Amino acid sequence: MSATSSTLKGARTGGTAGAARLRGLLTGGHPMLGVIGRRLLTAIPLLLGVSLLSFALTTLAPGDAARSILGPNAAPESYEQLRHAMGLDLPLWEQYWRWLTDALRGDLGASAFNGQAVTDAIGQRFPVTASLMAGSLLVSVLAGVSLGVVSALRGGLMGRAIDTLALVGFALPAFWLGAELIVVFSVWLGWFPSTGYVPFAESPGEWLRSLVLPVAALSLYGLAGIAKQTREAMLDVLGSEYIRVARANGLGEWSLVMRHALKNASSRVVTVLGVLAVSMLGGTILVESVFALPGLGSLVVGGAVQHDLPMVQGVALFFTAIVVVINLTIDLAYTWLDPKVRVR
Repeated sequence: MSATSSTLKGARTGGTAGAARLRGLLTGGHPMLGVIGRRLLTAIPLLLGVSLLSFALTTLAPGDAARSILGPNAAPESYEQLRHAMGLDLPLWEQYWRWLTDALRGDLGASAFNGQAVTDAIGQRFPVTASLMAGSLLVSVLAGVSLGVVSALRGGLMGRAIDTLALVGFALPAFWLGAELIVVFSVWLGWFPSTGYVPFAESPGEWLRSLVLPVAALSLYGLAGIAKQTREAMLDVLGSEYIRVARANGLGEWSLVMRHALKNASSRVVTVLGVLAVSMLGGTILVESVFALPGLGSLVVGGAVQHDLPMVQGVALFFTAIVVVINLTIDLAYTWLDPKVRVR
């Protein structure tokens, strides 16, 4: 009797605990799951809004894809036939609704010019943009954090140099800096190619050479922002009470800086990193155009010029999804770094 009662009690206890865990998962009881759930819910109206806005802006531009394909001297009958075949004579709301229903099924349509599936075009161009973004973020984080830490420890001339670098990095447009880098390092010195992209699988060395100048042009803005933010955060942490107590207790300077001060300062740097990463994503469009890189930026620019609505819509939606992933990653990193967020 006693054993049976214990078994039933254990089953009830286990069932209650399991239900509690399930409720916790569904309601985002774990901080990480809560962050993911909130971001996914926010992403739905964001994606819809961006797709609607990009559709409206593209259709408001003068001309259309049929006129771009046939040219200005085409016969009116041919022009109207092509518009009907492409569905451009339908009401705008019906065009958008058709695109949206296809997109919900995973079909982003095909290019109005060459008939290539939009998803295939994005898949072919994305490695170029991903290489440019990853390289720029890596350089920005490594160089920016290093400069920020050194300037916080040394101060004086190094601190003023970081302030100057921040002003220069925020003031210089990436496309202008890219053009100047081409003149110096490609035309005068001949060290790096001025344009073009070599896939990694074809030649890793040439792939790296083709990315040096675009990455340098795109990363200066992020490097300057991270260096300044790291310096200010480190100065605040190094001046706090617990750092002075740890130093008075004989804790080594290297351990004090790297294991305690930098970790606590990193939460502020991570929040800035998200904003910088999104800004860099927009900067890839101009940098890819300057260096003639076959990435998503040049793809959407070409689609906009040719009124290729499915291509513009697809790339805009993909860029928005990348922004959502970046923000989600930053939120997860911030939640992991800051114990106060985890216990809320």
